[in-house]
Amino acid sequence: MSEAPQKTFYLETFGCQMNAHDSEKVVGTLVSQGYRQVPTVEEASLVLYNTCSIRDKAEQKVFHRLADYKKLEAQGKKFGVLGCVAQQEGNKIFERAPHVSLVCGSASYRNLPQMLIQIEDGARRVTGLDDRATDECFETEFTARTNPHRGYITIIEGCDKFCSYCVVPFTRGKERSRTSLSVLAEARQMADLGYSEIQLLGQNVNSYRDPAGRKSFAELLLAVGEVQSIKRVRFTTSHPRDFGRDIVEAIDSSPALCDHVHLPVQSGSTRMLLAMQRLYTRDKYQECISWIKSARRDISITTDVIVGFPGETEADFEQTLSLLDEVHYDGVFAFKYSPRPNTPAIGLEDAIPDAEKSRRLNVLLERQRSIQKSRNQKHIEEHCEVMVEGKNEVRNQWIGRTSQNKTLNFTADSEARIQPGSYVPVRVTAAFPNSLVGELVGAVSAS
Repeated sequence: MSEAPQKTFYLETFGCQMNAHDSEKVVGTLVSQGYRQVPTVEEASLVLYNTCSIRDKAEQKVFHRLADYKKLEAQGKKFGVLGCVAQQEGNKIFERAPHVSLVCGSASYRNLPQMLIQIEDGARRVTGLDDRATDECFETEFTARTNPHRGYITIIEGCDKFCSYCVVPFTRGKERSRTSLSVLAEARQMADLGYSEIQLLGQNVNSYRDPAGRKSFAELLLAVGEVQSIKRVRFTTSHPRDFGRDIVEAIDSSPALCDHVHLPVQSGSTRMLLAMQRLYTRDKYQECISWIKSARRDISITTDVIVGFPGETEADFEQTLSLLDEVHYDGVFAFKYSPRPNTPAIGLEDAIPDAEKSRRLNVLLERQRSIQKSRNQKHIEEHCEVMVEGKNEVRNQWIGRTSQNKTLNFTADSEARIQPGSYVPVRVTAAFPNSLVGELVGAVSAS
């Protein structure tokens, strides 16, 4: 009697932290269904791509990857496309890549076990495309976490904001929050497993609405910060429309909440914000910034910016640069606008040449680099608590991250007992635009 063939899978992830954490849950689901994860496509019987469609290049990369591996179909491998591109393209994926057997949007991940059974039973094409119809979140006890010290908890899925450039409301469905009880139960479970840092995730994490009506987002932050053995709590990404002073007050009052807020602005021009359907003004955004800057703690601020949105004039762009000068961000993620399918902006005339978009992007990044260098130099001689992430053996430096989410590379005596996940006091001795440098100054505490 011959043995049944092993069920193995390979999963590649494209995109943001939300996608990375979705993949952790997908991996756990597959393992619970008897699959074994393997490190290469060649070893896998099932090849999966968890996709991102925020940027055009990420989407193109997925289809290039599928084309590259079409030749492996003859070996009996099955292919699946998950995530945003799956939801966006739907059944068109089967036309572009006929060797694909599974197309599943993120709002349908809870149905993966049944979909896998269909694939195993020989179904040629299986789809899960709930779009904005579902009210359910993807909750699973089988999450396969890849970092043993920092863990992620998705507290809200989907998006109801409908910014004119963004495909997320169409690919991840409507906003739907988990109950605070389920979030706290997962946080306590993670603490019991040895995690010391938790990051709460959502497309608009601060749009969280407890279905049971027990806690606001700020109250949930405080409650997670009170979980025993949890030393750090982070959250991303916040939307300015739902950002309240109570979030800053929570950070001020809880030592576990990290000194960092990521608050995307996208443009410093109110005219552009209106065209982007962000539904706040520059003044309203600056009010949120003023709350953060008036906190008792020194809270670092990072943001997202889009340059070259249709209709953006040089004057609009200059307003974005002036906002950088006023806020003095600790970090900026900047992108050139690219039209995305199904979005309202797709109908706008994209009259700004790519070369001009690139010029504006380079000008902005150079301005921000100077700001970050100045911001980071203020940390010299400060003592920071650093969570150790690893070691650069070539430079003989340990790599860590501060509460402000800044990378701090530091040296230590060879006898110091440092391990990834430990928390160590470090004196900052030098600063660069994207990192700090320091030296260990005291005892190591375990995670």
